[in-house]
Amino acid sequence: MKDEKGRYIVSAEEMKRYDGNTIECFGVPSLVLMERAALAVAEEIEKRAGIGSRVLVAAGGGNNGGDGIAVGRLLRQHGYRVEICFPGSREKCSPETGHQLAIAEKYGCPVKRKIGEGEYDIIVDALFGIGLSRNLEGSYAQIVEEINRREAFVCAVDIPSGIHADTGQVMGAAVRADLTVAFAFWKLGHILYPGCEYAGHVLCRDIGIGEESFLGRHPRVYTYTGPVKELLPPRRADGNKGSFGRVLVIAGSVNMSGACQLCAESCYRVGAGMVKVLTPEENRTVIQGGLPEALLATYPSEEGMEQTGLAALMDWADCIVIGPGLGLGRAAKGLMEGALTGSRKPLVVDADGINLLAAEPKLQRYLEVERGSGREIIMTPHPGEFARLYGCSMAEVKRELLHKPKELADRYGCTLVCKDARTVAAAWDRDQLYLNVSGNDGMATAGSGDVLAGILGGLAAQGMRGLEAAALGVYLHGRAGERAADRLGRHGVMAGDLISELGAVMSEENNRDGAERHG
Repeated sequence: MKDEKGRYIVSAEEMKRYDGNTIECFGVPSLVLMERAALAVAEEIEKRAGIGSRVLVAAGGGNNGGDGIAVGRLLRQHGYRVEICFPGSREKCSPETGHQLAIAEKYGCPVKRKIGEGEYDIIVDALFGIGLSRNLEGSYAQIVEEINRREAFVCAVDIPSGIHADTGQVMGAAVRADLTVAFAFWKLGHILYPGCEYAGHVLCRDIGIGEESFLGRHPRVYTYTGPVKELLPPRRADGNKGSFGRVLVIAGSVNMSGACQLCAESCYRVGAGMVKVLTPEENRTVIQGGLPEALLATYPSEEGMEQTGLAALMDWADCIVIGPGLGLGRAAKGLMEGALTGSRKPLVVDADGINLLAAEPKLQRYLEVERGSGREIIMTPHPGEFARLYGCSMAEVKRELLHKPKELADRYGCTLVCKDARTVAAAWDRDQLYLNVSGNDGMATAGSGDVLAGILGGLAAQGMRGLEAAALGVYLHGRAGERAADRLGRHGVMAGDLISELGAVMSEENNRDGAERHG
Protein backbone atom coordinates (compact mmCIF):
# COMPACT_ATOMS: atom_id res chain seq x y z
CA MET A 1 0.00 0.00 0.00
CA LYS A 2 1.14 3.51 -0.77
CA ASP A 3 -1.16 4.86 2.00
CA GLU A 4 -4.86 4.68 2.70
CA LYS A 5 -5.54 6.66 -0.48
CA GLY A 6 -3.40 4.88 -3.06
CA ARG A 7 -1.25 1.94 -3.98
CA TYR A 8 1.94 1.27 -5.83
CA ILE A 9 1.96 -1.11 -8.79
CA VAL A 10 5.39 -2.65 -9.37
CA SER A 11 7.31 -4.16 -12.25
CA ALA A 12 9.10 -7.50 -11.99
CA GLU A 13 12.47 -5.75 -11.72
CA GLU A 14 11.22 -3.48 -8.93
CA MET A 15 9.70 -6.39 -6.99
CA LYS A 16 12.90 -8.43 -7.26
CA ARG A 17 14.86 -5.44 -5.98
CA TYR A 18 12.55 -4.95 -2.99
CA ASP A 19 12.64 -8.66 -2.22
CA GLY A 20 16.44 -8.59 -2.35
CA ASN A 21 16.60 -5.48 -0.17
CA THR A 22 14.44 -7.15 2.46
CA ILE A 23 16.72 -10.17 2.54
CA GLU A 24 20.10 -8.47 2.23
CA CYS A 25 19.61 -5.13 3.99
CA PHE A 26 17.13 -6.08 6.69
CA GLY A 27 18.25 -9.66 7.19
CA VAL A 28 14.90 -11.38 6.71
CA PRO A 29 15.73 -14.90 5.43
CA SER A 30 14.28 -15.93 2.08
CA LEU A 31 12.66 -19.00 3.62
CA VAL A 32 10.86 -16.79 6.14
CA LEU A 33 9.38 -14.71 3.33
CA MET A 34 8.44 -17.93 1.54
CA GLU A 35 6.71 -19.29 4.63
CA ARG A 36 4.74 -16.06 5.07
CA ALA A 37 3.71 -16.14 1.42
CA ALA A 38 2.56 -19.74 1.76
CA LEU A 39 0.59 -18.94 4.90
CA ALA A 40 -1.20 -16.10 3.09
CA VAL A 41 -2.24 -18.37 0.21
CA ALA A 42 -3.23 -21.25 2.50
CA GLU A 43 -5.41 -18.94 4.57
CA GLU A 44 -7.29 -17.73 1.49
CA ILE A 45 -7.82 -21.28 0.26
CA GLU A 46 -9.11 -22.39 3.65
CA LYS A 47 -11.70 -19.61 3.52
CA ARG A 48 -13.04 -21.14 0.31
CA ALA A 49 -12.68 -24.92 0.72
CA GLY A 50 -13.31 -27.14 3.71
CA ILE A 51 -11.01 -29.68 5.34
CA GLY A 52 -10.75 -32.83 3.29
CA SER A 53 -10.86 -31.04 -0.06
CA ARG A 54 -8.66 -32.46 -2.79
CA VAL A 55 -5.79 -30.11 -3.67
CA LEU A 56 -3.29 -30.23 -6.52
CA VAL A 57 -0.22 -27.98 -6.38
CA ALA A 58 1.43 -27.44 -9.77
CA ALA A 59 4.92 -26.18 -8.90
CA GLY A 60 7.86 -25.00 -10.98
CA GLY A 61 11.52 -24.93 -10.07
CA GLY A 62 11.76 -21.26 -9.12
CA ASN A 63 10.85 -19.70 -5.81
CA ASN A 64 7.22 -19.36 -6.92
CA GLY A 65 7.17 -23.14 -6.99
CA GLY A 66 8.65 -23.23 -3.49
CA ASP A 67 5.82 -20.97 -2.30
CA GLY A 68 3.30 -23.37 -3.80
CA ILE A 69 4.91 -26.48 -2.33
CA ALA A 70 4.85 -24.85 1.10
CA VAL A 71 1.14 -24.07 0.56
CA GLY A 72 0.53 -27.75 -0.14
CA ARG A 73 2.39 -28.85 2.98
CA LEU A 74 0.46 -26.41 5.20
CA LEU A 75 -2.86 -27.54 3.76
CA ARG A 76 -1.94 -31.21 4.26
CA GLN A 77 -1.14 -30.48 7.89
CA HIS A 78 -4.62 -28.96 8.21
CA GLY A 79 -6.40 -32.03 6.87
CA TYR A 80 -6.54 -31.42 3.12
CA ARG A 81 -5.72 -34.18 0.62
CA VAL A 82 -2.74 -32.75 -1.26
CA GLU A 83 -0.74 -33.86 -4.30
CA ILE A 84 2.20 -31.99 -5.78
CA CYS A 85 2.97 -31.97 -9.50
CA PHE A 86 6.62 -31.00 -10.00
CA PRO A 87 7.58 -31.49 -13.67
CA GLY A 88 11.03 -29.89 -13.46
CA SER A 89 14.50 -31.10 -12.54
CA ARG A 90 15.30 -31.19 -8.84
CA GLU A 91 18.94 -30.55 -9.65
CA LYS A 92 18.07 -27.27 -11.38
CA CYS A 93 15.48 -25.86 -8.99
CA SER A 94 16.26 -23.01 -6.60
CA PRO A 95 17.75 -23.95 -3.21
CA GLU A 96 14.62 -22.74 -1.42
CA THR A 97 12.34 -24.83 -3.64
CA GLY A 98 14.53 -27.89 -3.20
CA HIS A 99 14.32 -27.36 0.54
CA GLN A 100 10.52 -27.09 0.41
CA LEU A 101 10.27 -30.28 -1.65
CA ALA A 102 12.28 -32.19 0.92
CA ILE A 103 10.13 -30.87 3.77
CA ALA A 104 6.88 -31.68 1.94
CA GLU A 105 7.97 -35.24 1.28
CA LYS A 106 8.89 -35.74 4.93
CA TYR A 107 5.34 -34.69 5.80
CA GLY A 108 4.05 -37.33 3.40
CA CYS A 109 3.00 -35.17 0.45
CA PRO A 110 3.08 -37.26 -2.75
CA VAL A 111 5.19 -35.64 -5.47
CA LYS A 112 4.79 -36.62 -9.14
CA ARG A 113 5.86 -35.27 -12.51
CA LYS A 114 2.47 -35.17 -14.25
CA ILE A 115 -1.09 -34.23 -13.38
CA GLY A 116 -2.98 -37.43 -12.77
CA GLU A 117 -6.46 -38.42 -13.86
CA GLY A 118 -7.91 -37.80 -10.42
CA GLU A 119 -10.38 -35.03 -9.63
CA TYR A 120 -9.44 -31.98 -7.59
CA ASP A 121 -11.44 -29.33 -5.75
CA ILE A 122 -8.56 -26.82 -5.67
CA ILE A 123 -5.59 -26.35 -8.00
CA VAL A 124 -2.75 -24.16 -6.76
CA ASP A 125 -0.88 -22.64 -9.70
CA ALA A 126 2.77 -22.12 -8.72
CA LEU A 127 4.50 -23.03 -11.98
CA PHE A 128 5.95 -19.61 -12.83
CA GLY A 129 6.10 -16.29 -11.03
CA ILE A 130 7.07 -12.77 -12.05
CA GLY A 131 10.38 -13.84 -13.59
CA LEU A 132 8.83 -15.43 -16.69
CA SER A 133 10.38 -13.93 -19.83
CA ARG A 134 9.66 -16.41 -22.63
CA ASN A 135 6.66 -18.26 -23.98
CA LEU A 136 5.52 -21.43 -22.29
CA GLU A 137 5.93 -24.56 -24.38
CA GLY A 138 6.29 -28.32 -24.10
CA SER A 139 5.24 -30.00 -20.88
CA TYR A 140 4.63 -26.72 -19.06
CA ALA A 141 2.20 -25.50 -21.72
CA GLN A 142 0.44 -28.87 -21.51
CA ILE A 143 0.10 -28.57 -17.74
CA VAL A 144 -1.38 -25.08 -18.13
CA GLU A 145 -3.89 -26.38 -20.67
CA GLU A 146 -4.76 -29.26 -18.33
CA ILE A 147 -5.33 -26.86 -15.42
CA ASN A 148 -7.64 -24.74 -17.57
CA ARG A 149 -9.65 -27.81 -18.61
CA ARG A 150 -10.36 -28.88 -15.05
CA GLU A 151 -13.47 -27.89 -13.14
CA ALA A 152 -11.49 -27.09 -9.98
CA PHE A 153 -11.19 -23.71 -8.30
CA VAL A 154 -7.81 -22.31 -9.37
CA CYS A 155 -5.69 -20.18 -7.03
CA ALA A 156 -2.59 -18.55 -8.57
CA VAL A 157 0.42 -17.86 -6.38
CA ASP A 158 1.42 -14.19 -6.89
CA ILE A 159 0.55 -14.15 -10.62
CA PRO A 160 -1.03 -16.66 -13.02
CA SER A 161 1.61 -18.74 -14.79
CA GLY A 162 2.12 -17.53 -18.34
CA ILE A 163 1.18 -13.88 -17.69
CA HIS A 164 4.01 -11.40 -18.22
CA ALA A 165 4.39 -9.46 -14.98
CA ASP A 166 5.15 -6.14 -16.72
CA THR A 167 2.76 -6.15 -19.68
CA GLY A 168 -0.10 -8.48 -18.78
CA GLN A 169 0.46 -10.32 -22.06
CA VAL A 170 -0.10 -14.06 -22.42
CA MET A 171 3.23 -15.80 -22.98
CA GLY A 172 2.04 -18.55 -25.31
CA ALA A 173 -0.38 -20.01 -22.75
CA ALA A 174 -1.57 -18.89 -19.33
CA VAL A 175 -3.51 -20.21 -16.38
CA ARG A 176 -6.99 -18.78 -15.92
CA ALA A 177 -7.25 -18.28 -12.17
CA ASP A 178 -10.34 -17.72 -10.07
CA LEU A 179 -8.21 -16.14 -7.34
CA THR A 180 -4.72 -14.67 -7.35
CA VAL A 181 -2.99 -14.04 -4.04
CA ALA A 182 -0.37 -11.38 -4.77
CA PHE A 183 2.50 -10.66 -2.41
CA ALA A 184 3.43 -7.22 -1.03
CA PHE A 185 2.36 -5.12 -4.05
CA TRP A 186 0.23 -5.40 -7.15
CA LYS A 187 2.21 -6.25 -10.27
CA LEU A 188 1.54 -4.49 -13.56
CA GLY A 189 0.42 -7.80 -15.06
CA HIS A 190 -2.42 -7.99 -12.52
CA ILE A 191 -3.83 -4.69 -13.80
CA LEU A 192 -3.13 -4.53 -17.54
CA TYR A 193 -5.19 -6.43 -20.10
CA PRO A 194 -5.40 -9.31 -20.76
CA GLY A 195 -3.55 -10.31 -17.57
CA CYS A 196 -6.24 -8.87 -15.32
CA GLU A 197 -8.80 -11.18 -16.94
CA TYR A 198 -6.62 -14.23 -16.25
CA ALA A 199 -5.90 -13.20 -12.66
CA GLY A 200 -9.54 -13.31 -11.56
CA HIS A 201 -10.16 -11.93 -8.08
CA VAL A 202 -6.87 -10.38 -6.91
CA LEU A 203 -5.95 -10.08 -3.25
CA CYS A 204 -2.70 -8.43 -2.17
CA ARG A 205 -1.28 -9.83 1.09
CA ASP A 206 1.53 -8.56 3.29
CA ILE A 207 4.44 -10.99 3.64
CA GLY A 208 6.98 -8.66 5.25
CA ILE A 209 8.13 -6.61 2.27
CA GLY A 210 7.05 -3.00 2.75
CA GLU A 211 7.95 0.51 1.70
CA GLU A 212 11.08 0.35 3.86
CA SER A 213 12.46 -2.03 1.25
CA PHE A 214 12.33 0.71 -1.41
CA LEU A 215 15.47 2.23 0.13
CA GLY A 216 14.57 5.51 -1.54
CA ARG A 217 13.81 4.06 -4.99
CA HIS A 218 10.03 4.19 -5.18
CA PRO A 219 7.96 2.36 -7.81
CA ARG A 220 7.26 4.27 -10.99
CA VAL A 221 3.54 3.47 -11.20
CA TYR A 222 0.79 4.20 -8.69
CA THR A 223 -2.99 4.13 -8.55
CA TYR A 224 -5.81 5.30 -6.30
CA THR A 225 -8.12 2.96 -4.40
CA GLY A 226 -9.29 4.87 -1.32
CA PRO A 227 -12.18 7.28 -0.74
CA VAL A 228 -12.37 10.10 -3.28
CA LYS A 229 -13.39 12.54 -0.53
CA GLU A 230 -9.88 12.56 0.93
CA LEU A 231 -8.31 13.55 -2.40
CA LEU A 232 -10.53 16.49 -3.33
CA PRO A 233 -9.42 20.15 -3.27
CA PRO A 234 -10.21 21.83 0.08
CA ARG A 235 -13.33 23.98 0.41
CA ARG A 236 -13.32 27.32 2.25
CA ALA A 237 -16.21 27.69 4.66
CA ASP A 238 -16.37 31.41 3.86
CA GLY A 239 -15.98 30.96 0.10
CA ASN A 240 -18.29 32.16 -2.66
CA LYS A 241 -18.86 31.16 -6.26
CA GLY A 242 -15.77 33.07 -7.32
CA SER A 243 -13.64 31.27 -4.74
CA PHE A 244 -14.02 27.85 -6.27
CA GLY A 245 -12.92 28.50 -9.80
CA ARG A 246 -14.34 29.71 -13.11
CA VAL A 247 -14.27 27.44 -16.15
CA LEU A 248 -14.65 28.48 -19.77
CA VAL A 249 -15.94 25.54 -21.83
CA ILE A 250 -15.29 26.03 -25.55
CA ALA A 251 -17.34 23.25 -27.03
CA GLY A 252 -20.10 22.19 -29.35
CA SER A 253 -20.98 22.87 -32.95
CA VAL A 254 -24.21 22.95 -34.92
CA ASN A 255 -26.26 19.84 -33.97
CA MET A 256 -23.62 18.95 -31.34
CA SER A 257 -24.93 20.70 -28.24
CA GLY A 258 -24.88 17.67 -25.94
CA ALA A 259 -21.09 17.66 -25.55
CA CYS A 260 -21.09 21.22 -24.17
CA GLN A 261 -23.83 20.45 -21.68
CA LEU A 262 -22.22 17.24 -20.40
CA CYS A 263 -18.84 18.93 -20.05
CA ALA A 264 -20.16 22.07 -18.35
CA GLU A 265 -22.39 20.20 -15.91
CA SER A 266 -19.45 17.97 -14.92
CA CYS A 267 -17.40 21.08 -14.11
CA TYR A 268 -20.10 22.15 -11.71
CA ARG A 269 -20.55 18.72 -10.18
CA VAL A 270 -16.90 18.50 -9.06
CA GLY A 271 -17.06 21.85 -7.33
CA ALA A 272 -16.34 24.64 -9.83
CA GLY A 273 -18.11 27.85 -8.80
CA MET A 274 -18.90 29.28 -12.23
CA VAL A 275 -18.99 27.81 -15.74
CA LYS A 276 -19.36 29.73 -18.98
CA VAL A 277 -20.07 27.89 -22.25
CA LEU A 278 -18.82 29.31 -25.54
CA THR A 279 -20.71 27.63 -28.38
CA PRO A 280 -22.46 28.47 -31.69
CA GLU A 281 -25.64 30.53 -31.42
CA GLU A 282 -27.69 27.54 -32.63
CA ASN A 283 -27.05 25.80 -29.28
CA ARG A 284 -28.43 28.62 -27.12
CA THR A 285 -31.89 27.17 -26.48
CA VAL A 286 -30.62 23.69 -25.65
CA ILE A 287 -27.95 24.90 -23.21
CA GLN A 288 -30.21 27.42 -21.47
CA GLY A 289 -32.93 24.84 -21.08
CA GLY A 290 -30.73 21.92 -20.10
CA LEU A 291 -28.24 23.71 -17.84
CA PRO A 292 -29.63 27.04 -16.63
CA GLU A 293 -26.77 27.34 -14.11
CA ALA A 294 -24.26 27.89 -16.93
CA LEU A 295 -23.34 31.31 -18.25
CA LEU A 296 -23.50 31.48 -22.02
CA ALA A 297 -21.53 33.16 -24.78
CA THR A 298 -22.27 32.40 -28.42
CA TYR A 299 -20.95 33.19 -31.87
CA PRO A 300 -22.40 32.86 -35.39
CA SER A 301 -21.42 29.37 -36.55
CA GLU A 302 -20.55 30.60 -40.05
CA GLU A 303 -18.31 33.43 -38.90
CA GLY A 304 -16.54 32.08 -35.83
CA MET A 305 -15.44 34.07 -32.80
CA GLU A 306 -13.60 37.36 -32.86
CA GLN A 307 -10.21 36.96 -31.20
CA THR A 308 -10.76 40.02 -29.03
CA GLY A 309 -13.96 38.53 -27.63
CA LEU A 310 -12.26 35.19 -26.99
CA ALA A 311 -9.42 36.91 -25.14
CA ALA A 312 -11.86 38.59 -22.77
CA LEU A 313 -13.61 35.29 -22.03
CA MET A 314 -10.32 33.54 -21.34
CA ASP A 315 -9.21 36.37 -19.11
CA TRP A 316 -12.38 35.82 -17.03
CA ALA A 317 -11.67 32.11 -16.57
CA ASP A 318 -9.38 30.24 -14.18
CA CYS A 319 -9.30 27.25 -16.52
CA ILE A 320 -10.22 26.64 -20.17
CA VAL A 321 -11.64 23.41 -21.59
CA ILE A 322 -11.71 23.08 -25.37
CA GLY A 323 -12.73 20.37 -27.78
CA PRO A 324 -15.89 18.40 -26.89
CA GLY A 325 -18.11 18.39 -29.99
CA LEU A 326 -16.20 21.37 -31.40
CA GLY A 327 -15.86 20.07 -34.95
CA LEU A 328 -12.94 20.56 -37.33
CA GLY A 329 -14.09 23.55 -39.35
CA ARG A 330 -12.66 27.04 -39.77
CA ALA A 331 -14.30 28.41 -36.62
CA ALA A 332 -12.99 25.47 -34.56
CA LYS A 333 -9.45 26.01 -35.85
CA GLY A 334 -9.59 29.68 -34.93
CA LEU A 335 -10.81 28.91 -31.44
CA MET A 336 -8.11 26.29 -30.96
CA GLU A 337 -5.40 28.67 -32.09
CA GLY A 338 -6.75 31.36 -29.80
CA ALA A 339 -6.85 29.03 -26.80
CA LEU A 340 -3.23 28.02 -27.38
CA THR A 341 -1.80 31.48 -28.02
CA GLY A 342 -4.09 33.97 -26.26
CA SER A 343 -3.90 32.86 -22.65
CA ARG A 344 -1.61 31.44 -19.98
CA LYS A 345 -4.48 29.86 -18.04
CA PRO A 346 -4.62 26.07 -17.45
CA LEU A 347 -5.99 24.34 -20.54
CA VAL A 348 -7.76 21.00 -20.96
CA VAL A 349 -7.76 19.76 -24.57
CA ASP A 350 -10.19 16.98 -25.47
CA ALA A 351 -11.79 15.27 -28.47
CA ASP A 352 -11.85 17.57 -31.53
CA GLY A 353 -9.24 19.79 -29.89
CA ILE A 354 -6.85 16.84 -30.13
CA ASN A 355 -7.97 16.01 -33.65
CA LEU A 356 -7.25 19.60 -34.69
CA LEU A 357 -3.78 19.36 -33.16
CA ALA A 358 -3.12 16.10 -35.01
CA ALA A 359 -4.22 17.59 -38.32
CA GLU A 360 -2.50 20.98 -37.99
CA PRO A 361 1.31 21.04 -37.54
CA LYS A 362 1.04 24.78 -36.94
CA LEU A 363 -0.97 24.15 -33.78
CA GLN A 364 1.49 21.52 -32.61
CA ARG A 365 4.31 24.03 -32.95
CA TYR A 366 2.54 26.37 -30.55
CA LEU A 367 2.69 23.61 -27.95
CA GLU A 368 6.33 22.84 -28.67
CA VAL A 369 7.28 26.52 -28.32
CA GLU A 370 5.42 26.71 -25.01
CA ARG A 371 7.07 23.56 -23.62
CA GLY A 372 8.52 24.25 -20.20
CA SER A 373 6.88 27.66 -19.93
CA GLY A 374 4.90 26.65 -16.85
CA ARG A 375 1.45 26.66 -18.43
CA GLU A 376 -0.62 23.69 -17.31
CA ILE A 377 -2.02 21.77 -20.28
CA ILE A 378 -3.87 18.46 -19.93
CA MET A 379 -4.70 16.48 -23.08
CA THR A 380 -7.14 13.55 -23.00
CA PRO A 381 -6.91 11.39 -26.15
CA HIS A 382 -8.40 7.95 -26.55
CA PRO A 383 -6.09 5.45 -28.35
CA GLY A 384 -7.26 6.47 -31.84
CA GLU A 385 -6.74 10.17 -31.17
CA PHE A 386 -3.45 9.42 -29.43
CA ALA A 387 -2.20 7.43 -32.44
CA ARG A 388 -3.03 10.28 -34.82
CA LEU A 389 -1.31 12.86 -32.64
CA TYR A 390 1.74 10.71 -31.90
CA GLY A 391 2.08 9.35 -35.43
CA CYS A 392 1.82 5.60 -34.71
CA SER A 393 -0.72 2.79 -34.88
CA MET A 394 -3.37 2.07 -32.27
CA ALA A 395 -1.77 -1.34 -31.77
CA GLU A 396 1.48 0.39 -30.77
CA VAL A 397 -0.37 2.62 -28.31
CA LYS A 398 -1.98 -0.36 -26.60
CA ARG A 399 1.23 -2.38 -26.63
CA GLU A 400 3.27 0.47 -25.13
CA LEU A 401 0.65 1.94 -22.84
CA LEU A 402 3.20 2.58 -20.09
CA HIS A 403 5.73 4.28 -22.38
CA LYS A 404 4.10 6.25 -25.16
CA PRO A 405 1.98 8.60 -22.98
CA LYS A 406 5.12 9.78 -21.21
CA GLU A 407 6.89 10.29 -24.55
CA LEU A 408 4.03 12.42 -25.89
CA ALA A 409 3.79 14.36 -22.63
CA ASP A 410 7.51 15.12 -22.91
CA ARG A 411 7.15 16.17 -26.55
CA TYR A 412 4.55 18.83 -25.80
CA GLY A 413 5.36 19.72 -22.20
CA CYS A 414 1.93 18.68 -20.99
CA THR A 415 0.06 16.18 -18.86
CA LEU A 416 -1.24 13.38 -21.05
CA VAL A 417 -4.24 11.20 -20.20
CA CYS A 418 -4.48 8.21 -22.54
CA LYS A 419 -8.06 6.93 -22.11
CA ASP A 420 -8.60 3.20 -22.46
CA ALA A 421 -9.86 0.23 -20.46
CA ARG A 422 -6.79 0.97 -18.32
CA THR A 423 -6.19 4.72 -18.49
CA VAL A 424 -2.66 6.05 -18.02
CA ALA A 425 -1.74 9.59 -16.99
CA ALA A 426 1.78 10.94 -17.48
CA ALA A 427 3.32 14.38 -17.02
CA TRP A 428 6.33 15.89 -18.74
CA ASP A 429 7.79 17.09 -15.42
CA ARG A 430 7.22 13.89 -13.42
CA ASP A 431 8.76 10.42 -13.59
CA GLN A 432 5.78 8.69 -12.02
CA LEU A 433 2.81 7.34 -13.97
CA TYR A 434 -0.77 6.99 -12.79
CA LEU A 435 -2.49 3.75 -13.88
CA ASN A 436 -6.23 3.77 -13.25
CA VAL A 437 -8.09 0.73 -11.94
CA SER A 438 -11.56 2.24 -11.45
CA GLY A 439 -14.37 2.07 -13.99
CA ASN A 440 -15.89 -0.58 -16.25
CA ASP A 441 -16.99 -1.28 -19.81
CA GLY A 442 -20.37 0.35 -19.17
CA MET A 443 -18.54 3.67 -19.51
CA ALA A 444 -17.77 2.96 -23.17
CA THR A 445 -20.64 5.17 -24.26
CA ALA A 446 -21.00 8.43 -26.17
CA GLY A 447 -20.34 11.49 -24.04
CA SER A 448 -18.27 9.73 -21.37
CA GLY A 449 -15.15 11.59 -22.52
CA ASP A 450 -16.99 14.93 -22.36
CA VAL A 451 -17.78 14.21 -18.72
CA LEU A 452 -14.11 13.49 -17.98
CA ALA A 453 -13.02 16.72 -19.68
CA GLY A 454 -15.43 18.64 -17.48
CA ILE A 455 -14.21 16.90 -14.35
CA LEU A 456 -10.63 17.80 -15.18
CA GLY A 457 -11.58 21.39 -15.96
CA GLY A 458 -13.44 21.73 -12.66
CA LEU A 459 -10.53 20.34 -10.66
CA ALA A 460 -7.98 22.51 -12.47
CA ALA A 461 -10.11 25.61 -11.85
CA GLN A 462 -9.98 24.83 -8.12
CA GLY A 463 -6.19 24.87 -8.16
CA MET A 464 -5.24 21.26 -8.83
CA ARG A 465 -2.39 20.90 -11.28
CA GLY A 466 -0.83 18.44 -13.66
CA LEU A 467 -0.63 14.80 -12.77
CA GLU A 468 -2.56 15.18 -9.50
CA ALA A 469 -5.57 16.68 -11.29
CA ALA A 470 -5.41 14.11 -14.07
CA ALA A 471 -5.11 11.15 -11.70
CA LEU A 472 -7.94 12.28 -9.44
CA GLY A 473 -10.16 13.17 -12.38
CA VAL A 474 -9.73 9.78 -14.03
CA TYR A 475 -10.25 7.94 -10.74
CA LEU A 476 -13.35 9.96 -9.87
CA HIS A 477 -14.76 9.40 -13.36
CA GLY A 478 -14.23 5.64 -13.02
CA ARG A 479 -15.77 5.47 -9.55
CA ALA A 480 -18.85 7.27 -10.87
CA GLY A 481 -19.01 4.66 -13.62
CA GLU A 482 -18.87 1.88 -11.05
CA ARG A 483 -21.75 3.34 -9.07
CA ALA A 484 -23.79 3.89 -12.23
CA ALA A 485 -23.21 0.29 -13.35
CA ASP A 486 -24.17 -1.03 -9.90
CA ARG A 487 -27.45 0.87 -10.16
CA LEU A 488 -28.29 0.37 -13.83
CA GLY A 489 -26.20 -2.54 -15.06
CA ARG A 490 -23.27 -2.10 -17.43
CA HIS A 491 -25.47 -2.22 -20.52
CA GLY A 492 -27.62 0.63 -19.26
CA VAL A 493 -25.07 3.31 -18.36
CA MET A 494 -25.21 6.63 -20.21
CA ALA A 495 -22.88 9.61 -19.88
CA GLY A 496 -25.42 11.60 -17.89
CA ASP A 497 -25.55 8.79 -15.32
CA LEU A 498 -21.87 9.39 -14.57
CA ILE A 499 -22.63 13.00 -13.72
CA SER A 500 -25.51 11.93 -11.50
CA GLU A 501 -23.16 9.77 -9.42
CA LEU A 502 -20.35 12.31 -8.96
CA GLY A 503 -21.76 13.86 -5.82
CA ALA A 504 -22.28 10.49 -4.13
CA VAL A 505 -18.77 9.34 -5.02
CA MET A 506 -17.20 12.51 -3.66
CA SER A 507 -19.02 12.18 -0.34
CA GLU A 508 -18.24 8.50 0.24
CA GLU A 509 -16.23 7.73 3.35
CA ASN A 510 -15.18 4.28 2.12
CA ASN A 511 -14.92 2.64 -1.29
CA ARG A 512 -14.84 -0.98 -2.25
CA ASP A 513 -11.21 -1.96 -2.52
CA GLY A 514 -9.84 -1.69 -6.06
CA ALA A 515 -7.73 -4.79 -5.38
CA GLU A 516 -10.87 -6.85 -5.81
CA ARG A 517 -11.62 -5.55 -9.29
CA HIS A 518 -10.08 -6.83 -12.48
CA GLY A 519 -12.19 -5.18 -15.16
